[in-house]
Amino acid sequence: MSKVVIIGAGQAGSEAATHLRSQGFDGEITLIGSENVLPYQRPPLSKKYVLGEMSLERLYLKPKTFYQENDIKLMLGTIVKKIVREEKKVETNCGVFEYDQLILATGSSPNRLPGLLGKNLSGIYYVRDIDDADALKKVLKPGNTALILGGGYIGLEAAAVARLKDLNVIVIEKSERILKRVACEHTSNFFRDLHQKNGVKIVEGCGLDHFTQQNGKISGVVLEDKSFYAVDLIIAGIGISPRTHLARDAGLKIENGIKTNMQGQTSDPFIWAAGDCAAFPFNDKYIRLESVQNAIEQSQFIAKNILGANLDYKPVPWFWSDQYEVKLQIAGLNNGYSQIISRANKANFSISNWYYSDDKLLAVDAINDSRAYMVGKRLLEAGKSPRKSQLSLLKTNLKDLLTQ
Repeated sequence: MSKVVIIGAGQAGSEAATHLRSQGFDGEITLIGSENVLPYQRPPLSKKYVLGEMSLERLYLKPKTFYQENDIKLMLGTIVKKIVREEKKVETNCGVFEYDQLILATGSSPNRLPGLLGKNLSGIYYVRDIDDADALKKVLKPGNTALILGGGYIGLEAAAVARLKDLNVIVIEKSERILKRVACEHTSNFFRDLHQKNGVKIVEGCGLDHFTQQNGKISGVVLEDKSFYAVDLIIAGIGISPRTHLARDAGLKIENGIKTNMQGQTSDPFIWAAGDCAAFPFNDKYIRLESVQNAIEQSQFIAKNILGANLDYKPVPWFWSDQYEVKLQIAGLNNGYSQIISRANKANFSISNWYYSDDKLLAVDAINDSRAYMVGKRLLEAGKSPRKSQLSLLKTNLKDLLTQ
């Protein structure tokens, strides 16, 4: 009987196990997770869960009975120590598991503050797992002052949640503008204005110099320009990094993640990688996609390929961000854009920013505009690029672009 072992019981790992069974795989499946909770959704952790609008049980991807009924051996609270490729086995604190095919869905970890900055001080929070979210819940109290390090989507979502809990909020972004790494200036301007209207103080173009503390707890921050802010807590949203140590120690190729081919295989044909940890070929370079969509779709492709489908993974990436009452939906990747076409409808408070490289459509940011998102995603899937002159006319019906 064939044996599949999956390391990582997050969205990617759980989806791989589920899809293997749904595609008719009748061998052994072992799903190994380091946490002591059932596989769960991560995006709601920093939003609905922290706000108290979603219970732990609602976070679960599947009930416990699902894994039992589908004969998926779920090993929770299990730490993988080593992958022994030549013997096709995985060594853990709970024993050794043999495999015929191994899937690495090890995910990512939040970037930590560098060096001695904040070391051994309480009051610094990251949001990546249940324990992080539970700890943050306890300190999001009205009247407290929260300083958010990082003006990317992680940091801005944390800022919105803190304001909804009636905290005073300051966002510090070292780059010249928030969202600079991931969005155009038009999108940055919209979200800066949104947060400022909701009472958030945003400081751009100035990094952190050092913390002040009282009795081992954060009491304030001093920025590079020597300005000082008294704070009760710090939420660090300074990005994430792929968990690659097991793969690296096993001798697999690493390139900003666990390097795979278009089918999802690593440099070892019996080992696959999916989700945040995996770097795969996309437009002549290797990329990682940090999204639920990628974790699900990539895992499904790998499950099919383990069963012999030999499919290439060619996604049209999509992402989303919820801040206050605003929904941002993104289709495509904007890397290398040279021009932005913006469409705005003041009547319904919707905006869409369309990214072009010369005459080629790369991506769209749709703000409270589900139609623009849907049309943009379908255009990208079809490899179509509407004329910029036509797109810039607000009277153009976006759906008409799909038939041209």
